[in-house]
Amino acid sequence: MDALQGKTAVVTGAASGMGRAFAERFARAGMNVVLGDIEVPRLDEAVAAVRDLGVDAIGVPTDVSDPDSVDRLRDQALARFERVNVLCNNAGVGGSMLGGIQLPDWKWVLGVNLWGVIHGHHSFLPHLTEHGDAHIVNTASMAGHWPGHSAYTASKWAVVAMTEGLYQQLRREGSTVGVSCLCPGFVATDIGQSERNRPEWAEPPALREVPEASAGVRQMMLDRLAAGMAPPEVAELVHDAVVNNTFWIFTDMAMVQALEPRYQAILAARNPPAPTIR
Repeated sequence: MDALQGKTAVVTGAASGMGRAFAERFARAGMNVVLGDIEVPRLDEAVAAVRDLGVDAIGVPTDVSDPDSVDRLRDQALARFERVNVLCNNAGVGGSMLGGIQLPDWKWVLGVNLWGVIHGHHSFLPHLTEHGDAHIVNTASMAGHWPGHSAYTASKWAVVAMTEGLYQQLRREGSTVGVSCLCPGFVATDIGQSERNRPEWAEPPALREVPEASAGVRQMMLDRLAAGMAPPEVAELVHDAVVNNTFWIFTDMAMVQALEPRYQAILAARNPPAPTIR
């Protein structure tokens, strides 16, 4: 997609962080923007900011874990703009940093991070492939390449796999729809506080009392996020990937290069080495 002016982008998780930065970057490229998010007050603020950039924009309250909600997002986008060209399946939550399997937490995280992408494909792919002038960006994570026994890691590995699978599928079908997989490292967003949107059913008693050791790990992660790449810088990478039809979008190549021992072990059928995230 070498020309974005006058076209339409749909972004989920658009009320804050990377999603809002994507929406604003596409607006500066002259695109109409449809912003979807579950946080309505923040969503309203983001829509106003995008409109201030001189383009048409609407906000649609959206729970990406609900297929009917994502269908409504599609329907309102088409009713307003008739065609969608760029779809960013970006909404995501971090989940608990506790060990073990807390089933409500896993269901919540997978519902947003994985099923949100699945629902995005289900709702929008028929329209996008029909007209062909389109690009899909799925937000995964470097956690989708590093091993980890957590709902977040599981969800992001799945997003990486299905995004690459979609890319291959569309190429076999001769489709002109582009696909990108965004794998950010540490980015200065609020994902570390995503429990603000945790539904009551996804908060078992075990999650209400965080052990001291886990609290320390949590604070370390929050500090690394706060010192991470600014969302507008990530948005620039996403814009360029859409324009240039680039599949992989990485924000930290040192983290990518640190994966080499793992892949060497796979090629040699050796036991996995201890991961070292730089």
